[in-house]
Amino acid sequence: MSLVAERLKVVRPSETKAMTARASELRDSGVDVITLSQGEPDFDTPPAVCEAGIRAIREGRTKYTAVAGLKPLREAIRESFRRDHALDYGIEQITVGCGAKQVVFNALFASLDPGDEVVIPIPCWVSYPDMVALAGGKPVLVACDEFHGFKLRPEALEAAITPRTKWLMLNSPSNPTGAVYSRGELLALAAVLRSHAHVHVLSDDIYEKLTYDVDFATMAAVAPDLFERTLTVNGVSKADAMTGWRVGYGAGPLALIKAMNLIQGQTSSHTSSISQYAAIEALTGGRNHIKEFASVFLQRRDFVVAKLNKAEGLTCRMPDGAFYVFPSCAGVIGKHTPDGKVIETDTDFAMYLLDDFAVAVVPGSGFMAAPYIRISYASSLEDLTRACDRIIAACAALS
Repeated sequence: MSLVAERLKVVRPSETKAMTARASELRDSGVDVITLSQGEPDFDTPPAVCEAGIRAIREGRTKYTAVAGLKPLREAIRESFRRDHALDYGIEQITVGCGAKQVVFNALFASLDPGDEVVIPIPCWVSYPDMVALAGGKPVLVACDEFHGFKLRPEALEAAITPRTKWLMLNSPSNPTGAVYSRGELLALAAVLRSHAHVHVLSDDIYEKLTYDVDFATMAAVAPDLFERTLTVNGVSKADAMTGWRVGYGAGPLALIKAMNLIQGQTSSHTSSISQYAAIEALTGGRNHIKEFASVFLQRRDFVVAKLNKAEGLTCRMPDGAFYVFPSCAGVIGKHTPDGKVIETDTDFAMYLLDDFAVAVVPGSGFMAAPYIRISYASSLEDLTRACDRIIAACAALS
């Protein structure tokens, strides 16, 4: 009898973590690797937020908290939903987890019975299908092509829904594509969902504050009649440069939130008390840093897209949000590297960039879309310049 559970056979290692680990190994061996594979802002956590965490330690606020999170934090989250989206949640409808990732997993684990289906537009974040599978559900992957901005069309949603569909997962702005659903596009999807009362919406809004040329919209606010069928997930990791603090949150139907808290109570208990006090400051301190972060990301986005479109064999569309570009590398497939290897897949191309030119990116196949690569521009302009120049040179070296 194997010690490892059978259910883990359907779970893949994270492509982003794997590429970052490989880049770290090369860097440790002395290679000057530029890592553009990690979805993490390169900014420091704002000083006032750090001070709030330090103050919590000094004041001895290091004990257990409520499973759902500190009440003052949930009140701050509640107020942010009211202020930003006119969404009115009761305090018991809000839960705090160890990052938005845990909140998503708790929701899936709390709601999926074996065979329940989850509609996932692809390209998608690498963890969605595997979390669904771990929770006993069946991921239903719906391809969203570049021509339509990598966004789910109403007719494709209608075709994907069955009597076993439990969730539609929406991530806007999107990881990996940077696609942002407009209010009108969400309304079109809502029109489909009204005919299928058994389908709920998991809206992952973690990149909400990072949009550039469009306004952000979220399903629970756009379609109030779907409010009770929607779980809205967010956090402080991306907008507040707090990835390591591990604070995410979700707001939604009371019965679901109670079930998620039950799971959390038997697993992580709660996220760090220190992190929670820091998150209160992040949400209530004005968040003036976000405008500065977004301005820098916008400059980097425009720079990276312009540079990559100079690379022979790559085409890169302009994303509307997050801090990723998702260029097609179809033009390099079938070409030969200087040492005679054939680039047969986007994974081959990503490994070629890493091994021969010391640039770490993530192959699009990890996000259920090929042939693409994901590049994070959450790095300094200096590193982005060096990396893009290396990518251009790598493409020019192919024959």
